[in-house]
Amino acid sequence: MHCARYSTGACRSCQWLEKAYPQQLSDKQQHLENLLQPHAVQRWLPVQVSMQSAFRNKAKMVVSGSVERPLLGMLQRDGTAVDLCDCPLYPASFAPVFAVLKTFIARAGLTPYHVARRRGELKYLLLTESTQHGTFMLRFVLRSETKLTQLRAALPWLQQRLPQLEVISANIQPVHQAIMEGKTEIILSDATALAERLNQVPLYIRPQSFFQTNPQVAAALYATARDWVAELNIRSMWDLFCGVGGFGLHCASPEMRLTGIEISAEAIACARRSADQLGLTQVAFQALDSTQFATGNAEIPDLVLVNPPRRGIGSELCAYLSHMAPDYILYSSCNAESMAKDMTELANYRALRVQLFDMFPHTAHYEVLTLLKRA
Repeated sequence: MHCARYSTGACRSCQWLEKAYPQQLSDKQQHLENLLQPHAVQRWLPVQVSMQSAFRNKAKMVVSGSVERPLLGMLQRDGTAVDLCDCPLYPASFAPVFAVLKTFIARAGLTPYHVARRRGELKYLLLTESTQHGTFMLRFVLRSETKLTQLRAALPWLQQRLPQLEVISANIQPVHQAIMEGKTEIILSDATALAERLNQVPLYIRPQSFFQTNPQVAAALYATARDWVAELNIRSMWDLFCGVGGFGLHCASPEMRLTGIEISAEAIACARRSADQLGLTQVAFQALDSTQFATGNAEIPDLVLVNPPRRGIGSELCAYLSHMAPDYILYSSCNAESMAKDMTELANYRALRVQLFDMFPHTAHYEVLTLLKRA
């Protein structure tokens, strides 16, 4: 993949861009095998590859420059702005949206936030595309509600020129720190969730709910989990850290009792909507802390699926799962190092299968799916 910004040194986010893609995959696989060497994995499956460009469904753009000539992209450590509207990681559908948004920022008088001066209002633009319909969710991250009236007044112009904007919101992030979003979300459109569909499973993305940034590889990850679970004759399952329900909804059958737990109420609302659409009646999604739910529950499901943040599931949940002893644990991880640490604490489980999913090409990061069985 060629990137003009990388060639000039303006952006080095894709640290491995100069490394041939087959070598990237080989290095990631070797890293994973080295981490899991103490765990005697019974079966390694082939790496799930990704497209090398245009694979991202999400753009997180720092807004800088002036209100008349805004820049969308990133800030270097010295404060220099880099416009990333032509980043090759984004599909071609993003560029015309960025172009209109630059004009809109000027029309609406949304002054870009200046970090050094601590002045201005518009901090970020967060853009997410649905691969199902080519529609978008757009979030304006503002320092305060000062410009909200101006933003609302200018929206009809934006919606007329970009009818593909399905969900529009304003997020209020008042803190002078590099924090992407605040707690307050104000919906500005009729629709509140972006509709997506992976492997014929309907999924919904609300402004503050997490969703994978590489839908092609995410679809393969969910399908693999579905296929592995289908082989095990599972009657009851927990989906911990479930997000919008991608894993659980793929794995669920009409006969299976599925409980999905996620701290984000926004994500749980999306998961419930999908379950209703699929006609699943033995499903319960709850907005709770996954560790607190598990350790306070007397039920023992056949399988526990965990998809934690980078820190892993941690000692407390590992200890409880070891004591509770479900037959299987299906572990999806975006940080193989924390997963390997957790697997060491799950000493009574053996790794049946492991597969690497290249969710983040041109970087050292990857996703991994591991099936563990009680010894």
